[in-house]
Amino acid sequence: MREHIKKAIEKIQSDSDEKPIRVISHYDTDGITAAAIFSRALQRWNKTFTLEIVKGLEKETIESLPDNETLVFLDLASGSLDYLKEKKTEIFVLDHHEITGDIPKNVTMINPILYGTENCSGAAIAYMFAREISAQNTDLANLAILGMIGDMFDTNLTRLYEDILKEAQVTIKKGLMIYPATRPLDKALEYSTGLYIPGVTGSFRGVTGLLHDAGIARGPNGHKSLAELNEEEMSRLVTAIMLRKLGDNDTTEIIGNLYLLKFFNKVEDARELSAVINACSRMGYPEISLGYCLGNKEAKRSAERIYLSYKQSIAAALKYIEEAEKITGKDYTIINAQDKIKDTIIGTAASIMSFSPFYPQGTIIIAMAYDQDKIKISARLAGRKGRNVREMLAKVVVPLAGEVGGHHNAAGGLISREKESLFIEEVKKVLDTELIKV
Repeated sequence: MREHIKKAIEKIQSDSDEKPIRVISHYDTDGITAAAIFSRALQRWNKTFTLEIVKGLEKETIESLPDNETLVFLDLASGSLDYLKEKKTEIFVLDHHEITGDIPKNVTMINPILYGTENCSGAAIAYMFAREISAQNTDLANLAILGMIGDMFDTNLTRLYEDILKEAQVTIKKGLMIYPATRPLDKALEYSTGLYIPGVTGSFRGVTGLLHDAGIARGPNGHKSLAELNEEEMSRLVTAIMLRKLGDNDTTEIIGNLYLLKFFNKVEDARELSAVINACSRMGYPEISLGYCLGNKEAKRSAERIYLSYKQSIAAALKYIEEAEKITGKDYTIINAQDKIKDTIIGTAASIMSFSPFYPQGTIIIAMAYDQDKIKISARLAGRKGRNVREMLAKVVVPLAGEVGGHHNAAGGLISREKESLFIEEVKKVLDTELIKV
């Protein structure tokens, strides 16, 4: 892949003498960190460019892009090749999602899928690109790690990520995957959105009881942080949590690596940073996310305020989902939130549900929310093992003239609101049919 990146750099260098560069990136953590890395690299490369953050790529969005600029897509566009071929300009796609269709002549694609190499996030590809431009850009490695966390590439580290971790000077510690690992444990447990613990999450009394059962006492300055626990304390805490997770004794989903890196001259939990970036974009402030990544202090203050509001929105969304009527079948659940949950956070809510003990491994969760005259669809696979949710979603959404993208475990789609009932009817048919085959 490195040789292809070198050739792409040479091509951009040549094209940029005649045309300005327009960068279009996805609005999630991976897309934002990829945009931060790429824009900083272009700035240091003395290139003229503009940057746009988008929720997705629809036909109309691509048609509106100018033909007198070189277009660079980050963390998206692998599923939009039929639209890109109509553009009368050079296009570069740095992405890691599944490729649908043939690659047009006007498109230079950098995607690990093409080379049979280890998969990685969009931010990692942007970082490899930046590092190839100049060794000076190795100071952007920490952003590539945040993209890795955001797109959940942290559970199976490849050689590429091991190299980036070294360049980012990240400290790794094994432990409970509750963030922030650098804040007092009682607060991290109470307000955790990454790990749901029945009777504990959102409950001060539940947290107090859990820590008492785990034999973790409050010190004179408050509770230790997760990162400060010793091995014995961590073991007791995990045991107490597993006893509350409906008798579940599988710790593989809650134990993993804690990544501690320097951000704004302070050691922080990479998962928390990733969550803050994601929150700002999903609350409608991608420019704050970008400024936060690039070290702007005012953006940092704004991001912290937005993150608090975001967590409150997530809590309200989860409460709605808990109480709402659902469409259920064998190994699937459909939640049609309509206008009760923002389309920008429905995917996060679905992801949290997929890690909940209430959904057995292999359960497909489909959540829907209105997005003006469209419906945003988020599909997740509980437990990370089971059917390919992107393929399943494509079987229904594509015939309905909608858009689909994503991965084996997590996918998203967009359809018109007038097809709401038809989508539910068709997705039930596909899920029930596949279950019969299994």
